[in-house]
Amino acid sequence: NGAKLRMSVVDTPGFGDAVNNDEAWRPILENIESRFDAFLAQENRVNRSKIADNRVNALLYFIKPTGHGLRAVDIEFMKNLHTRVNLIPIIARADTLTPREVEQFKARVLADINFHGIHTFKPVSDQFDDPETIADNKAIASKIPFAVVGSEKFIERADGMRVRGREYPWGIIEVENEQHNDFVALRQMLLRTHMEELRDETDVTLYESYRTQKLLALGHVQDNAVFREFNPRQQQEEDERLHTAKMHKLETEMAAVFKQKVQEKESKLKQSEEELHSRHMQMKAVLEKQRHELEEKRMRMGQGDAAAHAAYNESVQAGSSKDKKKNRFF
Repeated sequence: NGAKLRMSVVDTPGFGDAVNNDEAWRPILENIESRFDAFLAQENRVNRSKIADNRVNALLYFIKPTGHGLRAVDIEFMKNLHTRVNLIPIIARADTLTPREVEQFKARVLADINFHGIHTFKPVSDQFDDPETIADNKAIASKIPFAVVGSEKFIERADGMRVRGREYPWGIIEVENEQHNDFVALRQMLLRTHMEELRDETDVTLYESYRTQKLLALGHVQDNAVFREFNPRQQQEEDERLHTAKMHKLETEMAAVFKQKVQEKESKLKQSEEELHSRHMQMKAVLEKQRHELEEKRMRMGQGDAAAHAAYNESVQAGSSKDKKKNRFF
């Protein structure tokens, strides 16, 4: 209708493609919270006449059409982000499933979401809404999670009308045909009927919850003691109790540190003892080897001496026998 819409879209290519996706959700959560932090910093300025609101008002989470329910990475992502952003689950590439499979898959996804306590954005009606609005909200809520089909190509139908869609041998799936997929209902909710509800939910509920947690973490807490009567004796007893608890905590920590140091020292001594024992055994083995070698050498030398002594005795005996023969001759 000629209305200008200022909208930013942030894409997250590569999500869930890593080998380990245990913390694939963390960069997205940090981006959302950094935008909350930027808005909070602007609110705390003296001059707040110009505040740029870059908070994320809706997160479209595309679910792979496996037909078996949510994957572990899907559940982990939703559980960590549903308190920070309006979560809208969407079944991608719904044309890969039959209409019956789409309905069954939607039921499984909703069952997983409810089982894990995940909060998703749903149109809500109140007593001031007219019957037509209530009916539209119920119709949109009944389609969650939205099963959509996307295409950038225009295809000409048999009646000559050009439509955005996908062409298959068995027919054409039109992106903007509510009988083929839920794209029109999703667009209607995001850009026409529930845009303000998404922004209000972000500002009033999600951002205020984050802001409260942030300020409490920074120490901005109301001291209710200033509204009570002051009792010096009671205050003294409270101070003594806190001091005793503090000293007990320090003693416990010092005992733990001392025990850890003793264990480390015992471990080092045990290691040194094992090293000395190993070195002693090595030296003992070397000395035993040397003793065996010396014993063998001594035995060999003893055998050589015995052989030489025997040879000497034989030569002496031979010489004496010759002398006897000569004496007989003369």
